[in-house]
Amino acid sequence: QLQLVESGGGLVQAGGSLRLSCAASGSIAFRHMAWFRQAPGKEREFVAVVTNNGNIADYLDSVKGRFTISRDNTKKAVYLQMNSLKPEDTALYYCQETTRVGSNWFPKYNNWGQGTQVTVSS
Repeated sequence: QLQLVESGGGLVQAGGSLRLSCAASGSIAFRHMAWFRQAPGKEREFVAVVTNNGNIADYLDSVKGRFTISRDNTKKAVYLQMNSLKPEDTALYYCQETTRVGSNWFPKYNNWGQGTQVTVSS
């Protein structure tokens, strides 16, 4: 299992942007990677996925057109560019290797990093 370290969160006003980064302890070349988030009092939810070759990306409906996931296998890193942020995007964001079950993406492991906090003020 990879060790994952997320960074790049912060406090921004609605409409602002942030770029999250995830650094992995080992190769991600053959792994589908995703971002998940957990808001206070809510379940952790899928946000975005990028497949191992980078050819396919998918998003939570509420972030489509605003968020872009990318990866750099040589740097063992995954990124999430977040634009037009809304207060409802406020959450702790995590990256994790992911697996597909039917049409949904789930975390493959349960070893979560510390996450990075994103807070969007209205």
